[in-house]
Amino acid sequence: MAVKKSFSKDKKTCNVTFTVSPEAAQGAKKITIAGDWNSWSSTEQALKKGKDGSFSIKIALEAGKEYQFRYLLDGTRWENDWAADKYIPAPFSQTDNSVVIC
Repeated sequence: MAVKKSFSKDKKTCNVTFTVSPEAAQGAKKITIAGDWNSWSSTEQALKKGKDGSFSIKIALEAGKEYQFRYLLDGTRWENDWAADKYIPAPFSQTDNSVVIC
């Protein structure tokens, strides 16, 4: 997994590319991302599958903030990003959420 960031010229927008490697995808057919920026919608933002079997999506976020997120594989299995900037306890379960710092 990987989280790659780039900033707009005015430094107000952080463009984040979220990538799930083929190994991390574990044979998943569909992966979505849910987080603070999309009200934790598990259906709104699907990652695109690449020829190499990885999945990725680029999302523009407001710079200067932290965002919690998780991946949903095939609508049944939640996963954190192994390359997240940090992890914090999820408020509604006994697990952690990934965090990207913009």
